[in-house]
Amino acid sequence: MAAKADFTEEEWNVVREGPATAGMIVLTAQSGGSFRESWALAKTYTEARKQHGQSQLLDELVSERPDVERYHSTEEQEQKGLAGLRDAVDVLGRKATPDEVEEYKGFVLHVAERVAKAHEEEGEPISPAEQAAIDKVGSSLGTSAS
Repeated sequence: MAAKADFTEEEWNVVREGPATAGMIVLTAQSGGSFRESWALAKTYTEARKQHGQSQLLDELVSERPDVERYHSTEEQEQKGLAGLRDAVDVLGRKATPDEVEEYKGFVLHVAERVAKAHEEEGEPISPAEQAAIDKVGSSLGTSAS
């Protein structure tokens, strides 16, 4: 089982930023709702903390405050964020079990979907732009978002 101690500081930061980065990619995919969507991001971490014990890796991940690097544009956020997600999966592939990698991917997608559903856009629970962002996140993780 992988734990924070198994990673360098740089590797851990890449892994730690992944879920929040996915949330930010979805949050910026369509204008509006950023307060509710930001709240959904934080709430997802709080709820995950309550499920303590299922995975040491996820327990340690959600015990830290969600953090993500801010970029100058939505395009830069998406481009660098998706690259960061690919890097996180690569790091985990070397240091974590296959089950832990899948749990991480699932958590990242869960965060992205919760952020998207936090604010109804154009009468839809998830707008087409948000779904496209979720699909890009899933593709970067090497999994299907739907």
